[in-house]
Amino acid sequence: MTPDQLKKNMIKAFLLAGLGGMIGSMLRYAVGIGFSKIVKLDFPWGTFTVNLIGCLLIGLIFGFSEKQNWLNDHWRIFLTIGFCGGFTTFSSFAYENISMLQHQNYSGFFLYTIGSVLIGLLAVWAGLLISKI
Repeated sequence: MTPDQLKKNMIKAFLLAGLGGMIGSMLRYAVGIGFSKIVKLDFPWGTFTVNLIGCLLIGLIFGFSEKQNWLNDHWRIFLTIGFCGGFTTFSSFAYENISMLQHQNYSGFFLYTIGSVLIGLLAVWAGLLISKI
């Protein structure tokens, strides 16, 4: 592949990820609105549902595309990084953790999982504290 073709390929992948992310984000917002009108509980059912659906989707997409080789790289980028990433970043987080377990990278799995959750919570808390200064 020539440098010019590589550059065009990267731009196409970048735009596909962005388009998929836009669609996924819009759908996530719609699901959140829908749940807030249906369910009146002190629990983020919309986000919870989106996270579970996104995890199932990214597993199906990666699983079937690897098993049957039915998606090219651009479709995989659009659907996984783009759509699932925009719909919920939790799906990528979950897939990456499962991938580390499958490759027996247990230390990476524990570091990534515990680090992401704990440091993520601390980062949100720090951001809230900083915003009050």
